[in-house]
Amino acid sequence: MFCRLKSGGVLGIDGFEVDVEVDISNGLPQISIVGLPDKAINEAKDRVRSALKNSGFQIPLKRITINLSPSYLKKQGTFYDLPIALGIIKLSNGINIPEDFVIMGELSLDGKINSVKGVLPVVLSLKKLGYKRFIVPQGNSKEAAIVDGVEVYGFESLMEVVGFFLGEIKKEPTRVNLEEFFKDVESFDMDLSEVYGQYEAKKAIEIAAAGFHPIMLIGPPGTGKSMLAKRLITIMPPLTFEEAVEVTRIYSVAGLLDENIPIIKRRPFRSPLTNASESALVGGGTIPQPGEISLAHRGVLFLDEFPEFSRKAIESLRQPLEDGRVTVSRVGGRISYPAEFLLVVAMNPCPCGNYGNPYKPCVCTPLQLKTYQSRISGPIMDRIDLRVWVNPVEKEDLLGMNSGETSAQVRERVIKAVEIQRQRFKNSKTKYNSRMTNEEIKKYCPMTQEAKNLLKTAIEKMNLTGRGYMKVIKVSRTIADLEGEEKIASHHIAQALQYRIKEKTPTL
Repeated sequence: MFCRLKSGGVLGIDGFEVDVEVDISNGLPQISIVGLPDKAINEAKDRVRSALKNSGFQIPLKRITINLSPSYLKKQGTFYDLPIALGIIKLSNGINIPEDFVIMGELSLDGKINSVKGVLPVVLSLKKLGYKRFIVPQGNSKEAAIVDGVEVYGFESLMEVVGFFLGEIKKEPTRVNLEEFFKDVESFDMDLSEVYGQYEAKKAIEIAAAGFHPIMLIGPPGTGKSMLAKRLITIMPPLTFEEAVEVTRIYSVAGLLDENIPIIKRRPFRSPLTNASESALVGGGTIPQPGEISLAHRGVLFLDEFPEFSRKAIESLRQPLEDGRVTVSRVGGRISYPAEFLLVVAMNPCPCGNYGNPYKPCVCTPLQLKTYQSRISGPIMDRIDLRVWVNPVEKEDLLGMNSGETSAQVRERVIKAVEIQRQRFKNSKTKYNSRMTNEEIKKYCPMTQEAKNLLKTAIEKMNLTGRGYMKVIKVSRTIADLEGEEKIASHHIAQALQYRIKEKTPTL
């Protein structure tokens, strides 16, 4: 006796189709699973056996062979408990289970269905292949139901699924009101106006938010670097629905979704500790999982005390900053995750933290200063578009509590600048000015003659690298977009150049 049920698997953040083939034949009573299963899948035979017994079903005293096809792809996780159990029930009890249902779920020993990771990528991928009906754990039903044009049925137990196929239980597809989830997307419990003074730094993070430019905040302790970084998320434009789905796919694979909030509605803000390893940032493990870099996709990756991270962790930022993706290589193959994030790093200028502080003297030797700053390599520094010195707050600003503009006021300008970029790149894979190719720079960055002359002078005096030269133009383009200007003027170039040099530190 043979039957085939449909399920799915996950590779990176993409889903793929899996046929769960069940065969019952004469032989010694046993359950064997083939088709490149991992350890969790091999353990499914014990979970399925107990779940069937505790749900009132008899397991045939015959040889049961399970094949997960295609056999050349490694299968991981606990997706296949439910389809395996249903396949055995279908053959031994004659229950009709249509093959156009895609079935996923982990079984407890008592027959309850537990949530699994990666349901959303599977639903998205299999929908493209023409599948419209999905049976998933109740805890994953809202997550899967955000996909338009599919019917998602969530179940809590094996018996409930069997009753559904027997026609004894009526089940309506899960519906999700996305407008309800997105209605308070622009309300935050912090605001940029809570940071007193720091007008130059606030302008810099506005530019960073508008063009997705990597930014470095340098200054003594207590000047507000972390406060500025944490409030950057409040001035960024809301996620589009397509971007929200991209981010949710990553969080689904990582198992970080709340079953009551099926979609990531705000830009992520990730802030790993300084002891985070390269694998924690990039991702990895025996079963590769997204790291902090990918979890920050479309949002902010904030690295406080930047020089305190390991050299390997810092250098791991190179590929994603350049390509917008990060690749995890393991014995079983290579997996690529999206990683288009806004990098924000904060650092003290020296080990004691007081170099350049007008109120406290620095006690570091020149050698200590040079050693501390050399922890960040030239190639990494060259990939950071904006470098901003954050001075101690002026006494007048602190005593007068001069807060400046609110996040809503700044966000309004940022949204207008981002909309200009969306129109500019509507026929391109590029989304923000920071990701422009050289050809796009030629096409979309016209400059006045004064701007060209200033840039030429800067190349000669500042010894800009080729990458640094392009970074200045990209930042200038964003500054011009914030002002609604079509051409890049000399004052746009001048403002961009001041973020490439910081006179208070000899090496930065």
